Amino acid sequence: MVVLSPSSILPDRHWSPSKIPPMTVTLAYLGPDGTFSQLAALVYSLEIEQELGSPVALQGFPTIPRTIGATARGITNLSIVPVENSIEGGVTPTLDTLWQFNQLQIQRAMVMAIRHGLLSYATNLAAVQVVYSHPQALSQCQLWLEKWLPWATLVPTRSTAEPLQHLSDNPTVAAIASEWAAGLYNLPVLAHQINDHSENCTKFWVLGPAQTASPTNSGTYTSLAFSLPVNAPGALLKPLQVFADHAINLSRIESRPAKRALGEYVFFVDLEAGGHEPRGQDAMLALQGCTERLINFGSYDLITTAENLAAAKLKYRQLQEPHSL
Repeated sequence: MVVLSPSSILPDRHWSPSKIPPMTVTLAYLGPDGTFSQLAALVYSLEIEQELGSPVALQGFPTIPRTIGATARGITNLSIVPVENSIEGGVTPTLDTLWQFNQLQIQRAMVMAIRHGLLSYATNLAAVQVVYSHPQALSQCQLWLEKWLPWATLVPTRSTAEPLQHLSDNPTVAAIASEWAAGLYNLPVLAHQINDHSENCTKFWVLGPAQTASPTNSGTYTSLAFSLPVNAPGALLKPLQVFADHAINLSRIESRPAKRALGEYVFFVDLEAGGHEPRGQDAMLALQGCTERLINFGSYDLITTAENLAAAKLKYRQLQEPHSL
């Protein structure tokens, strides 16, 4: 049984773990209702039910750092957050927060196809003056916006669903969100599938405390983050050479400011190797000698949401039916 907390659209301070039945797995996601993160959480809740036979309580939080922080502080058992988009790359709040809460490990990775619509009460595109959405969604629809709404003011929000309950206040505003969200809020879709690339997809990470890592932690992918001991020529080459020496391919490498001196960075890398493999273990030992700080976020498997997406949407509708009577 999946449980949606009654306070799922409220900040985390309004939620109490005492409201959740015992033996329930609590899963945090970026809310409010209607986000792609919530849909990913619904899909993963079905996985938990099938694997563990435990009920799942989904709890929405207003930002990605609060979502991750809920699990780091023990408020929830797990959290699910977007980490990378096929068009816009890394989701920086996720990466920056994980570097801070280094006690969490990745339990599973999920890939979801992302299809955006333009939601508005405007009678036509010419009437739209302002478009709200998460910065990632605005960027994923940048070319479409430049072509069809070059005059519109673009306003970033904390999630794609955050502005949806306010669209009825002004028929000249619009929001970019999923058409699933449009159905939840009973909103008209002014334009369909407006993302610039049809193969748009986002990878989500399921995070949990390291000491409660699931059996999938011995998966085929491993994610690391590291900083360098010195900002000098060849400093980055040394850890990269470690991966080459151990025949480990990198499926992603991304840098983020270390938030110290200008020019100092933290590097996030995804390895196509499990931490349980001898080459993975040897590489980790070698990396300790050429990095300043090294965090192993764990090994995990990668799944897609396509197979369970319809079931997840149905589960949400079933959960809402008693509240609509």
